[in-house]
Amino acid sequence: MSKYNFTVSITPKEALALVKKNQSAELVHEELFDLGEEKFTGTIIFEKYYFRAGNRAALIVIADNLKGKSSVRSIATGSSQGLFFNFDWGASDDFAYSIKNILKDFIVKEEKLT
Repeated sequence: MSKYNFTVSITPKEALALVKKNQSAELVHEELFDLGEEKFTGTIIFEKYYFRAGNRAALIVIADNLKGKSSVRSIATGSSQGLFFNFDWGASDDFAYSIKNILKDFIVKEEKLT
């Protein structure tokens, strides 16, 4: 599993729209909630098959501005083979990192989560 956290200079709605438009994986779920007072939270979920890992991976992208700044979290999971070994030849990291490439022009701060 790989996780990234970004602060971006655009709204959560704009960030999710850019990701949705530019992500090559299959979109399996999306939601966006307007909480009033210019506060938004949204989630989009993608799925993709990785040959090198021999498995499908899921990518969850969560965006919100509940703390005043737009925050985007990118979490990739499910790409490792086997029951006991969590090794995926870098597939989950590439999948989670793809959000950085999409939002690179708007990233103000980046933090890789563990």
